[in-house]
Amino acid sequence: MSDLKTQFEAAVAESKNLSERPDNATLLKIYALYKQATAGDNADKKPGFGDMVGRAKWDAWNNLKGTSTDEAMQQYVDLIESLS
Repeated sequence: MSDLKTQFEAAVAESKNLSERPDNATLLKIYALYKQATAGDNADKKPGFGDMVGRAKWDAWNNLKGTSTDEAMQQYVDLIESLS
């Protein structure tokens, strides 16, 4: 297992134990980086106007299209470390 993958998994665990809840924009970034790191580019259908949360999450993830798995993992690790 790569060192980056180990760091990423540790950051995922740490993200559940942050001392305070991040703002919504930061939560969307955490979500999007996690999805990009674990699932790759967004291929899901865009949610409708009635699902504002789903739409915001879809947009945040879709904005990372083309970001490599390793780059998304590193950005995730860096973001969680900055919040800890």
